[in-house]
Amino acid sequence: MSEATSERPLEDDIVQPFQIDASHLRGRMVRLGGALDEILTKHAYPGPVAQLLGETITLAATLAGMLKYQGVFTLQTKGDGPIRLMVADVTSTGDLRGYAQFDAERLPEATAAPVPDLLGKGYLAFTVDQGEHTERYQGIVELSGATLTDSVQHYFRQSEQLETGIRVAVEKRGEGWRGGALMLQRLPGEGGTVQPGSDVEDDWRRAMVLMSTAEGGELTDPGLGANDLLYRLFHEDGVRVWPPTALRQACRCSRERVATVLASLPREEVETLKVEGKVSATCEFCNSTYDFDDADLAAIYARH
Repeated sequence: MSEATSERPLEDDIVQPFQIDASHLRGRMVRLGGALDEILTKHAYPGPVAQLLGETITLAATLAGMLKYQGVFTLQTKGDGPIRLMVADVTSTGDLRGYAQFDAERLPEATAAPVPDLLGKGYLAFTVDQGEHTERYQGIVELSGATLTDSVQHYFRQSEQLETGIRVAVEKRGEGWRGGALMLQRLPGEGGTVQPGSDVEDDWRRAMVLMSTAEGGELTDPGLGANDLLYRLFHEDGVRVWPPTALRQACRCSRERVATVLASLPREEVETLKVEGKVSATCEFCNSTYDFDDADLAAIYARH
């Protein structure tokens, strides 16, 4: 644990935990560069889709960074708008991926289109899957407000009864996409019971005011270190940081996993999937394609 200063070297694709000493509030800062750009550029997403999926991925990394879990955290939107579905997930080891399904003919031309116009009516879901023999946790909230952040804050306020402040920014800078986020939460037992006019409430309001001064360009600026920004925002109240957690683009698809799925289907059904003598499967996340010819299929069914 160390104080944040402007001398800390720049780090990218990280979750940076921090604490504001004066108010005992804990938070996370996320900086995404190459990992986010790699995910978004694996598909030829139109501008509005890439922008909103980038925000979803950045939000997922931020929310996952506040949790203690061993497995996969997933953030998903589903609605009746031009962007039908967005999925972003983060493993407990920092592997990050995401994809979107959309109707290109219904998309607005402007990259910065309002979120309700892109997603329509629907829901936002949070899922923590820690594997077999564990109970999967899922929280669902109706899409509301002008941004995805509005829906997330509504969920924490109504379902978890946690005061939560979040700022997210995603933009294409130079040749690549970048994302950044700040999140503060008042957790149960931290800061005491909040009463109107109390010092605890005043501390929370002050923290929110300070966080609101962070510009979107600062959150995504590759020349501004994460701890430099934290120091600028909160140095008067004392800001303390812990070692950051690394994030990376990584998909969990593989030829072996696709083969296992094919083996679970009747051979006759798989035969109907052939195109030009091959069965092909493309991963929606990383856009990798796996081809299986007759010899491959024969080997798969021989093993199973």
